[in-house]
Amino acid sequence: MRVLVYTGKGGVGKTSVAAATGLRSARLGHRTIVLSTDAAHSLGDSYQTRLGPEPTKLADNLWAQEIDALHEMERNWGKIQDYLGRLLSLPGMSQIAVEELTVFPGTEELFSLLEICRHVRSGAYDVIIVDCAPTGETLRLLSYPDVLRWWMDRIFPMQRRAMKILRPMAQPLLSVPLPTDDVFEATQALFNEIVFVHQVLTDTASSSVRLVLTPESMVISEARRSFTYLNLFGFRTDAVIVNRVVPDEVTDDYFRRWKASQEKQLHKVEEAFGPVPILLVPLYGEEVLGLDMLDKMGRACFGDRDPTEIFFARWPQTIVRSGDVTTLTVLLPFVGKGEIDVTRVGAELVVNVGDRRRTILLPRSLAGRELVKARFEDDLLKMDFADPPETPPGDGAKQRPRRDRK
Repeated sequence: MRVLVYTGKGGVGKTSVAAATGLRSARLGHRTIVLSTDAAHSLGDSYQTRLGPEPTKLADNLWAQEIDALHEMERNWGKIQDYLGRLLSLPGMSQIAVEELTVFPGTEELFSLLEICRHVRSGAYDVIIVDCAPTGETLRLLSYPDVLRWWMDRIFPMQRRAMKILRPMAQPLLSVPLPTDDVFEATQALFNEIVFVHQVLTDTASSSVRLVLTPESMVISEARRSFTYLNLFGFRTDAVIVNRVVPDEVTDDYFRRWKASQEKQLHKVEEAFGPVPILLVPLYGEEVLGLDMLDKMGRACFGDRDPTEIFFARWPQTIVRSGDVTTLTVLLPFVGKGEIDVTRVGAELVVNVGDRRRTILLPRSLAGRELVKARFEDDLLKMDFADPPETPPGDGAKQRPRRDRK
């Protein structure tokens, strides 16, 4: 089974690309389902059909589904929803309002994970394509299991033991219901499912993340941040898809200037994401809606390749801490031996090795640390970061680490 997670800044055509991938996968014979986790669903619009919270068959080997938080609450939470409803019920409050209140911030991400888990366990599909909400929500979705694990490991056992002791004495004195053992058991069962799906999503033999962007400066900046944090959290990106590239055959003056701008931005994309494969999708003269246009987009994006294959199998970046040193490792294949030149400006690293250049956006955990050493070993650029000195360099100052010659 393959799980493909599509994410990107809002408005870049991420849903269209995910829908096109699903159609292309289905037409190659893979039983494929496309899930939308965005609260503002547009997957049904892409396929020009009405979708709901249960899988809908659209064509041979192709299903689609738009996840609904309240529907998933009723199906998966059971006793937890009942408890939350009683806890939040106030005199004069309608039942509809209570149901809405039981969907807390973050529960959409939780339900999305549970639905992925359900489809993985069912074995009904060969390919699960997840059309995620814009990148901020996607990062919360993918990091949700780690956050929940911390709470379940440290806080949940204490809460459960304390409640067992206090419930008989405290319940008669309080005006709100206390959680019963059934609620704790249901919560534990949900956590077990979340752990399972996290294992699936971080299994690089079965799961990949694909970034969708357009050749625009602001979009590329957000995609770079997402790329950094996806690597940090252990989710491998196997392709970057650049959408709405003006085709070569368009030659009028207006688009000539636009194409020149896009060429500059495409160079930035190569610097930021290489050696991860970069796939280009042209700008069409009409909206990408319906199966015919989606089929056209899928063929343009993937050509003769199967979209479900793993396009890139190595880690482009890793971050490992040892003692008081944190090492950022960046994959730079196909470069000759030569002097490494690493220049740091604020939270960015500009790396030159041979004739290759990479621009890396540091995560917050490294942005405040001092870059002390860089070395190049077996296609890998390794950069060591230590705690900042007592007298840090001034704002915007460039730091050059000690360089090893290979």
